[in-house]
Amino acid sequence: MRNPLSKKVVEIKPSGIRKFFDIVNEMDDAISLGVGEPDFDTPWHIREEGIYSLERGRTFYTSNAGLKELKTEVAKYQHRRFGLEYDSVSEVMITIGGSEAIDGALRAMIDDGDEVILPQPSYVSYEPCIVLANGVPVIVELEEKDSFKLTKEKLEAAITDKTKILIMPFPNNPTGAIMTKEDLEGIVELVIKHDLYVISDEIYSELTYGGNHVSIASFPGMKERTIVINGFSKSYAMTGWRLGYACGPKNILSQMLKIHQFAIMCAPTTSQYAAVEALKNGDEDVEKMRTAYDQRRNFLMKAFKDMGLQCFEPFGAFYVFPCIKEFGMTSDEFATRLLKEEKLAVVPGTAFGDSGEGFLRISYAYSIDDLKEGLDRINRFITRLREQKD
Repeated sequence: MRNPLSKKVVEIKPSGIRKFFDIVNEMDDAISLGVGEPDFDTPWHIREEGIYSLERGRTFYTSNAGLKELKTEVAKYQHRRFGLEYDSVSEVMITIGGSEAIDGALRAMIDDGDEVILPQPSYVSYEPCIVLANGVPVIVELEEKDSFKLTKEKLEAAITDKTKILIMPFPNNPTGAIMTKEDLEGIVELVIKHDLYVISDEIYSELTYGGNHVSIASFPGMKERTIVINGFSKSYAMTGWRLGYACGPKNILSQMLKIHQFAIMCAPTTSQYAAVEALKNGDEDVEKMRTAYDQRRNFLMKAFKDMGLQCFEPFGAFYVFPCIKEFGMTSDEFATRLLKEEKLAVVPGTAFGDSGEGFLRISYAYSIDDLKEGLDRINRFITRLREQKD
């Protein structure tokens, strides 16, 4: 028989996040600090609206691009929070989470051989989606000395005459890095100078600490060359509702919608009605969750300082990215031993790109009790390692 599989798909590595958690599920007394999922329930008034939509028999397809009411609320939200003006009819579309929007944007914009600049460490889906769209990933390695920000110098060095798209993964998963208005100014200058397009993944935009998120699309000349991707999973604790959206120029969104029509049809109707309620009346819920995450962030940073474990201070998302280079192990080796010896799952930094070597991703989207227990296990583990080294 001929090989039934696509060589391109076979060569894509599976997600580096999942393997540790498959082991955790089979291990007694193991805990995980690795999954990027809020430990909050979806706020009740949002769930109630989803339930009500079912009681009313709203189990039909919506339009391909999404409910009119939801797209209107998305446009209002983008204007209210980030000063962006979008036409809800032609410049907003609803997707199955932010991940579908990433995939759809890349497939709609890339021709064979187009280069896509991808800062790493970053979310695991970007690079495979570039490859699946027949693009060429050009990796820019973010460094701790730069607070894991994308610098103008590094971007300029990566641009060639084949560059078409820059992915902006900020606030960043896994590092928690953010880009301020001042940080973005030099990036915007180069994007316009070289006539690039930007896919800006802003799924963690509501989870910033110490200042409001600034969208790169809000700069003069950028809205017409930027796809803004966002959703409801992180901000509203709606991961299982599988709902995201894209905002951008109508000539790009019309092609993304074509892909969506044939591959998806429409996002879940129940989820869309719930999301209308989230955008209308969920600001207070977001603030409460953000405050709780900030408290946990500070708790972890103090704990790492007390352990003597170097850790860059994150100002976005709900992850910390401590450095474990002092122990002379790869990130994968460290995480594997930590799981076996202390029954604690974290994610090796290399799951997010080669530049994550020497780091771990730890999520603080967990209860304080779980965080305390997890930190105790890390402290025991690194204490033994230091004693063995001495």
